[in-house]
Amino acid sequence: MVAINSLKQIEDMLASVTKSRPQWSCLVSAVDHRVDRALSVLRPQAIADHRHLLASLGWPPPLSGSNIVHPNTGASPELSNPLFLMTGNLKIKYCENFLSLCKLQELQRRRKYRQLSGHTLEIALSQPLWVVEELVNPIMVAAQHFLSKWHDKPEFIFALVYKLTMDFVASMDEILQPLVDKAMLVGHSCREEWISAMVTSLSTFLSKEIFPKYVDLLEGSHSSSNSSQARLSWLHLVDLMISFDKRIQTLITNFGLVLSLTDDVNLQRVSTMSIFCDRPDWLQMWAEIELGETIEKLRVAMQDEKSWKTRFQGTVLMTGSEDYKYPAVSGAVFQGLSLLIDRSRPLPSIELRARFISLAGAPIVREFLDCLLRRCQEAEGLTALADDDGLLKVCWSINSAWHFDSGLTEWCENVFFLEMESIGKDDTEGRRIFEEEITMFKEFRTEWIEKIATVVLRGFDSLCRDYLKNRRQWQEKTEGVSLSRTFVTALDYIQGKISKLEEALNGMDFVPTWRAVASGVDQLVFSGVFLSSIKFNSSAVERLNGDLEVLFGVFSAWCLRPQSFFPRLAEGLKLLKMEEKQLKDGILRGNERWLWENGIKHLTIAEAEKIVKNTVVMG
Repeated sequence: MVAINSLKQIEDMLASVTKSRPQWSCLVSAVDHRVDRALSVLRPQAIADHRHLLASLGWPPPLSGSNIVHPNTGASPELSNPLFLMTGNLKIKYCENFLSLCKLQELQRRRKYRQLSGHTLEIALSQPLWVVEELVNPIMVAAQHFLSKWHDKPEFIFALVYKLTMDFVASMDEILQPLVDKAMLVGHSCREEWISAMVTSLSTFLSKEIFPKYVDLLEGSHSSSNSSQARLSWLHLVDLMISFDKRIQTLITNFGLVLSLTDDVNLQRVSTMSIFCDRPDWLQMWAEIELGETIEKLRVAMQDEKSWKTRFQGTVLMTGSEDYKYPAVSGAVFQGLSLLIDRSRPLPSIELRARFISLAGAPIVREFLDCLLRRCQEAEGLTALADDDGLLKVCWSINSAWHFDSGLTEWCENVFFLEMESIGKDDTEGRRIFEEEITMFKEFRTEWIEKIATVVLRGFDSLCRDYLKNRRQWQEKTEGVSLSRTFVTALDYIQGKISKLEEALNGMDFVPTWRAVASGVDQLVFSGVFLSSIKFNSSAVERLNGDLEVLFGVFSAWCLRPQSFFPRLAEGLKLLKMEEKQLKDGILRGNERWLWENGIKHLTIAEAEKIVKNTVVMG
């Protein structure tokens, strides 16, 4: 204790000189060198004395088959705690030695703090308590006898370590914490240090003794049965790690420890999953196993045709009241993906979580997208989407794509995923974790919406071909309102198809679908009627007006102002209805401004002139 106090006084002087005489850095460095030499002798001696006292106390307590926990038999008697049993001079000596070791560590911390001033201080401030390490190391060495026998029963390993942690955690607070406070060791909780040290020791044992054997088992399995067993063993081990970490974190919160479990650095100290921080190759193996197991289960659902024809019934994993109309298989895959992502949550690092999701989650999304694409291509190849069954098959795939598109987008707005945006490298920094997949789903929906619209327009074109090619019909004089039968038949086809699409498609994708059909009809009829050199008399204009009113009426079921979605037809008809004098003042003089002033915004001056020239003025 005298030597430590002397070194403390020297450190006080060095700290003062460093601040008041920065030009004396060489002198300070020389003194530091001599102090380091003294500490290199003092610390091993202090630790040796401490270990001798612990042995005198009976630490670690003896472990035997009768007093350790056994998962099959439940609870076992609590181990005797020598820290509670020490009395008299032995207790006084232990406390004095404990204080000396704590003060020595605090001296080391102060020296590092001064020497690293202006640099990263985490190294100096995050050192574990030496006195707690000296308690943990011997008890874990004693437990090694049992742990080494349980390679094939890892649940026993976790049960024993948890029992040891629980049985002695109370003494950390009642006996050791007052001594740490007396030593003025800043920023240390004995309970926190005890739990952290036990978890770290377990993690070290797993990384050295257990995981290598599981890796060898996985890599050495050649038959399918052995490979399957190796994968299941690996997953079972990870399950035990996750369960153990949850119990440890519950233990921390129940004891009221001030430990920010949202901080990756703190979380790694109390998580066995921190093993993967140092072994990214093991993380990749785990992710590949999880991916393989999940894909194997989901492929069964994706190959079941009934699951594509049945609407999803279950818990919706997204907010909002939007009816996605997605099939059961889409819900199953999305839930499977959600469960897989949940497996990454216990990982004590944002980088690890992002890496796991990239390795295991993203391939599932792409696998499902490939499945959607194959189904659509099969439907297109068989019937060119001319039949309702093929069209329905594509609609369900589009619904699934919209379900995943919106679901992944909503996930990416969650804090869990937002944290991952800032850890990308180079051109990936700031990108959402599923950004590429979301873009692919959007492109898929756009592509197949356009194909559906094209198919509907192709059918419409074939039905109204005579209407568009027969110029004589416009020269026939009729009394009253007369409609073109072929055009009405084609509109009936359009109405039937769009009604079926409305029933099959989700609302978000149905709107661009019928609008694409409307745009195609607008272009097709305008080109076939208004730009085909047909001479329009008043009777023909009335007939055309009646036809277009029916067209607008059909689409009024899906919008309030259908004329807005047929701008070329509406404006062409408007020109046909204008007075001759009004047309001469504008169109016949080639006045483009006149077009805009009269609400003709979607026709060129050349198109307008052609329409006007085809108008037959009745005298």
